[in-house]
Amino acid sequence: MKIDEWIKTNTYHHSSFSNISRLVELKKKKNLRISLAFPTLNEEETVAQEINVMKGKLQIEYPLIDEIVVMDSGSTDRTRELAREAGAKVYLADDCLPEFGSIRGKGENLWKSLYVLEGDIIVWIDADIENIHPKFVYGMVGPLLEYDHLKYVKAFYERPLVLGKKTRSLGGGRVTEILARPLLANFYPELCGFMQPLSGEYAGRREILEAVPFRVGYGVEIGLLIDIYEKCGLKGLAQVDLDKRVHRHQRLTALGRMSFAILHTFFARLQEQDLVAFKKVISNEFELVKRRGKDIFLKKERFSFIERPPMITLEQYQRKRTN
Repeated sequence: MKIDEWIKTNTYHHSSFSNISRLVELKKKKNLRISLAFPTLNEEETVAQEINVMKGKLQIEYPLIDEIVVMDSGSTDRTRELAREAGAKVYLADDCLPEFGSIRGKGENLWKSLYVLEGDIIVWIDADIENIHPKFVYGMVGPLLEYDHLKYVKAFYERPLVLGKKTRSLGGGRVTEILARPLLANFYPELCGFMQPLSGEYAGRREILEAVPFRVGYGVEIGLLIDIYEKCGLKGLAQVDLDKRVHRHQRLTALGRMSFAILHTFFARLQEQDLVAFKKVISNEFELVKRRGKDIFLKKERFSFIERPPMITLEQYQRKRTN
């Protein structure tokens, strides 16, 4: 499937799936369950509102979502308390699959949430969205309910950049434009049609999600996209325009860490697929440039690039799914 053709046929707008009653009918007809999960770490300002919006519209008014789960990395604020009060099932990542240990990171939360969730279709959205709306779920679930050949759907949107008291209509998603998309253009041009390959909102069928590994940190989004593409091809992927997403933005130092993790994930995939060869081991240490007064110095930060195995390979998961 050529990328130009894919953009025309596999790119949707959320409004195409705004008839939630129809989605509920499709879900019942196909005998599917849908799970929504939020990976969290200190999201007390927004998590309850997100749960309330989704629960009110997509559970109470329309029975589209079968469960809402929060998988938390050990928040020190009221995230877990507020999420429970809002009606979500709340898990602490440390308590899930404890025999594998626990590493703080979004990818770890996603992987462990896949273990506890019951749905045939899994939806993940970030817990820091300020302009939350049911479209963040039905927009991505819709294509999976309408078209059986689709396996994985990613969101894209405008990302306003907030600078102090000023807001620019565009400018968010800096790592996407200066790192992820150029890398895709060079090594995975078939994926260049994705407007936002690093977006934090996506949905997929369990059978594909359980068959791929999960990076524990920032590299999880690009890793999932590449791995799912390798398994089901471009035809099985889609993207949905959700118009706009407003959320807090990372500082430059955090974006540097994010870029390092994403680059490391790319390197790992390129090596695994024999697309490139490296003469030395890729370092997991990132040198951060710091300044104290007139002194400039380097601070070494070590990253954990553990990759969790495909969930389907775990005996614990197999037993859970067969019971």
